[in-house]
This record gives sequence, C-alpha cells and structure tokens, in this order.
Amino acid sequence: MTEPRIKVRNRLSRRVIETALLSLTLLAALALRLDGVDFGLPALNDPDEPLFMMTAFEMLRNQSLNPGWFGHPATVTLYCLALVMLAVGGIGIATGRFADADAFAAAVYADPGIVFLPARLFIVACGVACVYLTWRIGKRLGGAKTGLIAALFLAVNAAAIEYSQIIRTDMQATAFMLLCALCALAILNGGKLKHYLLAGVFVGLACATKWPAAVIGLSPLCAGLYRVAQGHRERGCLGLFVLSSAVTLFLVSPFLLLDYPTVLENLSGEARPIHPGATGGGFFDNLGWYIFGPLLSSLGAGGLLFAAIGLVWAPRGQRDWLVAVLPTVIAFVLMICLQALRWERWIVPLLPFLAIAAARGLSAVAHFVRTGVGGSVRRIETLAALVLALLMIQTARVEAVERTHDTRQIASAWVRSHVPPGSTVLLEHAAFDLLQGPWTFRFPLASAGCVDAKAALSGRIRYSRVERLRSGSPIVDLGHVETELLSSCRADYAILTHYDRYRENPGVYTTELGSYERILAKGVVEATIRPRPGHSSGPVVRIVKLRPWSDGQFTTRSSSK
Repeated sequence: MTEPRIKVRNRLSRRVIETALLSLTLLAALALRLDGVDFGLPALNDPDEPLFMMTAFEMLRNQSLNPGWFGHPATVTLYCLALVMLAVGGIGIATGRFADADAFAAAVYADPGIVFLPARLFIVACGVACVYLTWRIGKRLGGAKTGLIAALFLAVNAAAIEYSQIIRTDMQATAFMLLCALCALAILNGGKLKHYLLAGVFVGLACATKWPAAVIGLSPLCAGLYRVAQGHRERGCLGLFVLSSAVTLFLVSPFLLLDYPTVLENLSGEARPIHPGATGGGFFDNLGWYIFGPLLSSLGAGGLLFAAIGLVWAPRGQRDWLVAVLPTVIAFVLMICLQALRWERWIVPLLPFLAIAAARGLSAVAHFVRTGVGGSVRRIETLAALVLALLMIQTARVEAVERTHDTRQIASAWVRSHVPPGSTVLLEHAAFDLLQGPWTFRFPLASAGCVDAKAALSGRIRYSRVERLRSGSPIVDLGHVETELLSSCRADYAILTHYDRYRENPGVYTTELGSYERILAKGVVEATIRPRPGHSSGPVVRIVKLRPWSDGQFTTRSSSK
C-alpha cells in the first residue's frame, strides 16, 4: 500500500512542478512581449500595420464582411482586428469618451494608438498562445522536460517577441499551424476521425490567415499516409481532411471566390521580384542569409547548434518527429528560400519548431553525455537550457531597447527643436507624433504627388483610395512620385527615411534615386540619424533643409533627358 501511495505522491509532485514552471514560462513570455509593446505610438513605424488596421476599419465603416484586400489573405486577422476596434469603440462610447461612432473615427485618425495598442495586445496574446502550444507539442514528442525547454526557448526568442508586438498575420498563422501539428501527432498515434477533421479546420484557418501557412497540411497528410502504409483503413479520413481544409477556408473567407478578381490582383502585387532592402539572391544565398542572419541572432550559436542536432536526432519521439513535423519544416524552409524576396518575418512559423528541435537536440546531447559518464550529470539539460535562455534574453532585451529608440522618433525630436513653426515638412513615414505640431506636412502618394497629410487625415482618407493612388508601388515614398508631380512636394524641410535603401542598389533603382536627387539638389542635409547597435534601430533618416524652387524645374529637367 505504501509504495503505490509514494508513486502517486511523486506523480502529483511532478505535475505541480511542471505546472508551476509552465506558468512561470508563460508569465515571462507575456512580460517580455508587453514590455515596449507601445513602441513608436502614436507614430507608426511598421509600414504594414496601417494596411491591416485601415482595411479592418473600412470593413466596419462599410458594414461589409468583404475585406477588399487578400494579399496574405489575412481574412481571419482582419476579422479579429475589426472586432478589437468594435470593442474599443463600443467601450469608449459606453463610457462617454466618444460621443458617437463618428467621434470615435475622428479620434482614431488623430491618434491611431487608440486602436493600435489594443490590436497589438491581441497579437501579444497570439504570441503567448504559441509558447503554450510549443510546450504541448514538445511534451508529446519528448516528455515534460523537452516541452518546458522548448517553451522557454520560444518565450525568450528575440524574433518571436518582436513579431508578437506588431500587427501582422505571422503570429496568428503560426498559432493555427501549431494547433494543426498537434492534430497531426494525434492522427499518427490514434487515427481518430475528429483529429483528421480538426486538422483540416486548422489548415483552412492558417491558410485564410497567411497563404504560406497552408504548408502545415503536410503534417496531417504525412501522418495519415504513414498510418495507411501501416495497414490502417483511413484513406477516407484523409479525403475528409482535405475536404474540411477547403470547406473551412472558403467558409471563413468566402470572398476569395466571390471577389476573385481582387484576389488575383493582390496576389500579382505580392509576387514582385524586387523590393528595397529585401531582394533575395537565389536559394543558397537566401538560406545562408536566414541561417546566419535572423536565426543565428534570435537563437544564438548554441541554440542554433542544438536545433540542427534536434532536427535529425533525439532519444525520444523520433518517429513522430520524422513523420508529422520534419516534412513541414523542410518544405517551409525550401519555400521561403526559393522566393525572390527575403524577409526576417518569414522565419516566424519556423521558430516554435526550431525551439522544439533545440530542446530535442539538448536532450540528445545530454543523453549521450550521461551514457558516457554515468548519472552524475542528471541536471545538465536544465543548466544548459538556462544558460542558452539567458543568452537569448540578453539579445531580446537589446533589441527591445533598440525598438523603443527608433531613428524616426529621434528625427521627430529634432524637428520639434529645430524646425520653425509654420514651416512645411515633407514626410515619408507615418509621423503621427508630429501632426499636432505647428507645421504643415506633405506626404508622397505616388500618382497623386505629395498631398497635405493633415487634410487627408481630417477627410478620413480610405485605404482603398491609397491603394489606387500608389499604383502598385511596393513602398509609399518620394521615389515613386511621378517626375511631373515632384513640384507638389515643395517644402521647407524633408525627412527622408527610404533614400538610403535605394542607395544600396543604385543600378536597380535608378528612377527612384533620380527623384530623391532632384529634391536633395534643392537643399542641404541638416542631420543624418543612423541606427546604433544596442541603442537604436530603424532606417537611416536624412533631414534636409530645402531651398525654394519653381514649379517648372522638375518637368523641364525630365523632358531634357
């Protein structure tokens, strides 16, 4: 009687310790993601955040479920953002902060932080959910210790923290991918119909959030095919998995079919071969860039080494990993490395799986060491995991400091100190932190030339109109203003945030650089603000004091070429 009681007591003790450690890990993940989550606000430093928020806002304004934009396609994220805005506006009206919906809209255009901060908190929640799901998958693959170490690695990963603070589709799509991976493991070890159906639902949700996330469908597919090869009669279940994926996708995002011309137009726009600062160099060049760039930076050399080991070797869960996880990881790596562009954010869905791989690799090495020297190093995994986590935290904290000290906000401080009231300032970024100041602002908008920023915002310009005016240009900046319209950009000062990106590849961006050089020829650079590693981040910002010019100067130059 005594021995069973001791076993039960030990089991309960282990469960309590595991729950406590998981809770601490999740709290740490939450704290790291909340710290500095309001970076930049009310200015908008990430160029894609306004895209998602304005699209969601227009859905509410038009009282329509059609997003009208399907570049990611982002449908699930846009619906969630619309609900966040609805909640913020509803609470604001109920508490008397806003008189009505019109007053709420006016307040949002004056200070986007009113809705951007709650939306970022929603993405933070998605990021913490990914840490929890990573623990569950890691535990299924290698036991409680592997799950906790994997969750810890993701909790303190600098890239995972950064993209948990930005309003984008990446983190929500990753959560759906992890849910699908859990279902794939359940299929492999049980083959129940409900797991096939749920896997299909999560594939559909992942794809409706971000197109490339559909690759997670390989996990349940490989798991099902493995079971069929083992003699289980589950071909019908595989068919239902595929059907539930398609049904979920089009139930969640029916306008993919109903508005397919817009879908095709958006996809063609997303498939551009070049982009300032993000043009790739072929498969192997891209692979090297990802490994020795964002992956090395966020995982550290030790974490990356253990992840490489864990991708191919571990003492437990090897079959489950090789069948239900590794094919998706390989396919995703191939997919992003074969693209013409390369973005740091494209590694986000890989991070949980690499955290699990690192935990597996650490377990494998510890097992090897214990086998060689005996049981005197029982806690080697825990100690090594803590050391690696501390190194990752250091990187995460440095990047957090840099993120909250952006070159664009430093430029705003310079403007407040040096630009006389009544001056006209040409901006290339969403400097809402300056709009209440005593200046007039011009903003480049491609085929519309440079527009009065305050007038456009007070008129509550629609994102659909911005899309039409930008005429498919990848960036809204001075470089894409038509030459004959450059005279509309007349100003006393110009704050240029994209110029140096084009200078990195002058042979490709001759036209864009020409527009900048015509403006720069009219002035003198008063300040150049560069990011400082460990202190600040952001683009190189050049503040130019401009001399007056006549309307015909640019068109004359253009015609004489």
